[in-house]
Amino acid sequence: MTSSRPTPERRQLANLGPLQQLRAGRMTRRLVQLVVGLAIYGMSMALVIRGALGVIPWDVLHTGLIQHIPVSFGQMTILVSLTVLLMWVPLRQMPGLGTVANAFLVGIAADITLALVPPVEDLAVRGVLLVGGITLNGMATAMYIGSQLGPGPRDGLMTGLSRVSGRSIRLVRTAMEVTVVALGWALGGAVGLGTVLYAVAIGPLAQLMLPWFTVDLRLPAPESDDIPSAL
Repeated sequence: MTSSRPTPERRQLANLGPLQQLRAGRMTRRLVQLVVGLAIYGMSMALVIRGALGVIPWDVLHTGLIQHIPVSFGQMTILVSLTVLLMWVPLRQMPGLGTVANAFLVGIAADITLALVPPVEDLAVRGVLLVGGITLNGMATAMYIGSQLGPGPRDGLMTGLSRVSGRSIRLVRTAMEVTVVALGWALGGAVGLGTVLYAVAIGPLAQLMLPWFTVDLRLPAPESDDIPSAL
């Protein structure tokens, strides 16, 4: 007998509003995946920082800002997330449960990991931390997106700006990341090889892993978009 369950390659991301996301079923699986994914995301950011070879683009801004504002890295991540959420208002973007969880849990997980993992001097170990952190970040991105409980604050800003401006997701994302890297670098943020490696690798990694973690909500085809268009 042939199973009717979609294969990972054919699972779809649904285009749902905040209330529809909560009513779409399989909430236990989705909530666990969301929380675990966000925890891994924060942990991966901290590992890249401990690699000390450059941080991911938004963290260039975070590490730059903490040079001037006396808060921890994780606390700054939360503050920037909340600021970005305020930018959703004129775009008429509606946050989901995952959006709010993202704003807080990532920063908390990053601070816990930084407290547990000390700075490293050995270059080989730092390289492992960098590559491992970027790989985990790709998996974590796929996990929280695949839970289908709302985009992260920065992802939502990207899609909102794309919708309002009529520009492509690729162009808007590139412009956003160039802007935050430039601003973060001007403030003293950590730019380096890791920043470039992340920019090159994160898209393919998330695209590869997203089918593995996309929860099948069994929605009608007209309400859904294929996975490749979501990144």
